[in-house]
Amino acid sequence: MFSTGWCGYCARLKQQLTKDGIAFTEVNIEEVPGTAEIVESVNDGNQTVPTVIFPDGSSATNPSLAEVKARL
Repeated sequence: MFSTGWCGYCARLKQQLTKDGIAFTEVNIEEVPGTAEIVESVNDGNQTVPTVIFPDGSSATNPSLAEVKARL
């Protein structure tokens, strides 16, 4: 999951995933070089977070917990 430290939507999704026992790796796009460009590439040039990249390579921008669970 790509995020930032100040994103409320990111904090909410992280909390929900953790509560449901869904493992994820968080990458802060403001701290890890090159990751903002990855987010832009799947969001029409926008640095919108949270952006989740799934194991099959697909992505979702600001997904709900239900969407994450369905896509896993």
